[in-house]
Amino acid sequence: MLAMDPVAPGTEPSATRPASTVLLVRDTMDGLEVFMVVRHHQIDFASGALVFPGGSLDKDDHVIAADPRRCGAAMSMENLARSFRVAAIRETFEECGVLLARPSGSNDLIDGERAAAIGKKAAGCVFSELLAAEDLELALDLLTPFAHWITPTALPKRFDTHFFIAAAPADHLAAHDGQESVDSVWINPARALVEAKTGKYTMVFATRLNVEMLGRQNDVTSAIEAARVRKIVTVQPDAQKNPDGKGFILKIPPDAGYDGDTFTS
Repeated sequence: MLAMDPVAPGTEPSATRPASTVLLVRDTMDGLEVFMVVRHHQIDFASGALVFPGGSLDKDDHVIAADPRRCGAAMSMENLARSFRVAAIRETFEECGVLLARPSGSNDLIDGERAAAIGKKAAGCVFSELLAAEDLELALDLLTPFAHWITPTALPKRFDTHFFIAAAPADHLAAHDGQESVDSVWINPARALVEAKTGKYTMVFATRLNVEMLGRQNDVTSAIEAARVRKIVTVQPDAQKNPDGKGFILKIPPDAGYDGDTFTS
């Protein structure tokens, strides 16, 4: 499925919003699992869909990205690349309580107890001010680029989204926020696809293909390594209505790594 109805023919494409999303993964006795949330039905993009935590960049993300005290060694990255990573960590913290950050000067992530305590203080706080008050440095190095998708020009609300993959800290409790998301699940990629197919969940096209890609690996280490060595090809699907009027035919670059270039949605 696509997230919404297309715009009228001849309409100028909407501008894209920069956004980040995170595939937070863990190993279990039953294999690799990824954390996903169900969007609130009143959210105007992907409402009710099973998605990875994420959202649009905001001004404060750029402020943090420009601060060596908060980004450490990642200051060697290009500015916008840092901003996407900052947004990815912020959104993951806001949506599920996992905070990929270290005490300044430490090599170790904060523990789950401290992450939970910071979460209780976070309501109404500006993220940069929260990080300064706690003297934390974001663990931008733990994010590995996974994919890059741009919403088709035919849709009225468009995003330029960078997907990242990261190992979930074992002692951080991931849970939906109850606002933007109303449910959450740690789920094996194969099961997520089955449950989307049977109608238990809805899943937008980009999510489905990235869940399929993640499912090629059996554990966290191999999933992150596969992302690290894979060439990230930007995907902006060309979406055309099916002749029968039901759904879309979507074409993507054949070298993007999704085992094909033409899909239906």
